[in-house]
Amino acid sequence: MTTEHTSDVELLVHGGDVLSVDAAGTLVHNGAVATRDGVIVAVGPAAELRARFRADQEIDATGCLVLPGLINAHTHLAMNLLRGCADDLTLQEFLARVIPAETELMSPRAVAAAVRVAAAESIRAGVTTALDMFWYHEAAEEAARTAGWRLLTGPTFMDVPNPPDRRDYNGRPDWAHAYLTALRPAPGRRPVVFAHSAYTLSPGQLTDIAELARDHGALLHLHAAENAAETASVVAAHGKRPVELLESLGLLGPDVLLAHAVDLTDGEIAALARTETAVVHCPLSNLKLGCGVARVPELLRAGVTVGLGTDGAVSSNTLDMLAVVRMAALVHKAGGDPTAVPARQAVRMATVESARALGLAGELGSLEPGKRADLVVLDMDRPHLVPRHHPWSMLAYAAAAADVRDTVVDGRVLMRDRRLLTIDEQAALDELRALVLQRCLL
Repeated sequence: MTTEHTSDVELLVHGGDVLSVDAAGTLVHNGAVATRDGVIVAVGPAAELRARFRADQEIDATGCLVLPGLINAHTHLAMNLLRGCADDLTLQEFLARVIPAETELMSPRAVAAAVRVAAAESIRAGVTTALDMFWYHEAAEEAARTAGWRLLTGPTFMDVPNPPDRRDYNGRPDWAHAYLTALRPAPGRRPVVFAHSAYTLSPGQLTDIAELARDHGALLHLHAAENAAETASVVAAHGKRPVELLESLGLLGPDVLLAHAVDLTDGEIAALARTETAVVHCPLSNLKLGCGVARVPELLRAGVTVGLGTDGAVSSNTLDMLAVVRMAALVHKAGGDPTAVPARQAVRMATVESARALGLAGELGSLEPGKRADLVVLDMDRPHLVPRHHPWSMLAYAAAAADVRDTVVDGRVLMRDRRLLTIDEQAALDELRALVLQRCLL
C-alpha cells in the first residue's frame, strides 16, 4: 500500500512537541513543521504532515521540543574579541576602556573572524537572527552570509575621535547612502541604520541620520537611557533626558528601536507607547554594568513592544539568549511580584516580540505557514528538563544553550545533532586566537 503525497518539501521536522509561539500559544504534541524554499508551508500533527508531504530531508525530533529560532535584537558581535577585558566596571568606565581597544584591534579581517565565532556560538544557542551594531558591517554581513545565518546590520554613526573603522564622520552620510541605495530586498531582512546614542552624536547629527534612515525605509536603532549617568550627561549637554531629546527631535516612532531604556520616567514610557517606539531589554548587560533594572513590567503594561538582546559579549560575556530569557523572567520578580514577567512573556520577548521590535513580525518569530523557516530543536531528554509539565516554564527557567540540538535558518540546517554544518568551528576559533595574540589589547 502506498501513501499519496500531495506535494514535496525540502525539510520535514517531525515527532517533537511543536511550540508555535503564535498568538494562541499553540502546542502540537507529536507535531511537525514542513518547509519549502525557506518558508514554513505547514505546521500540524506529525502523522498528518508525514502523509501529506514527501521531504528531501527529515529531522526526527521525537522526545524534543521544536520552537521558533531565538532573535537577539541588540548585540555587538565582534566585541567577543574583547570578552573578559572590561569586567567589573561602570558603563562609562567600560566605554573608556573598550572604544580605544576597538580602534587598536578592529579591521575587516578581525570583524569577519569574530563574527564567524559569534555565529557559531549563537547557532549553538538556538539564535537564528541577530541585530548587530558594529564597525565594518560589510565584513560581518559576508561572514554571516557564508554561514547561512540571518544577520541584520548596516552603517553605524558615532562621532568619536579615532573611530575603530578609521572613517571620517563627515564622509559617513554619503557612504551610508550609497550602501543603502545598493541594498536589495531579501526575505526576513530589512535595512538598518545605527545611531550610537545621544551622548556620542549631536542633535543635528541625530536628525540627519534619522532622515537618512527614513528615506531608505530603514529601521533606526540606537542606545538610549542605559543608566542614570548617561541621562545626566545628556541633560547637561542638551537640557533634556535622552528619550525626551529623541522625542523633541522627532526620532521616536514605529521605525525606531531603542536599546536598554533602563532609566525612564513615567512620561517617557507614555511617549514610547504613544509613538509605538520599541525597546530591547538587555538584562544581563544592564546588571553586569550596574546600570539598574529596566522598567519592563511598566513598559509592557503601557503597550510598548519589548524584545530581548544579549548586548555585546564584552558587556554580558555571552550570546546565549536562553540565559537572557531566564534573567528577564527572574529579575523583575525581585520587586515582590512573581507575575511581573511570566515565563510565556519572556519566551515571547525572545521570539515574536523581538521580531515585532525589528518590524519583521510578519516573517519571523513564530512557527506559522508563510513565515521564514527559522526553528530550533531542543533535546528534552536531559535530567534538568524531565518531567515536562509546561514548555513555557521549562524554556524560561530550566533550558540552556547546551540543550539545543538542531538549528535551522531559512529552511537550511546549520546545526544537526550539535554539529555545525556551515562553519568550520575549529578553524574559526584558531583564527580568532591568532588575531588576538598578534595585538596588544589593553
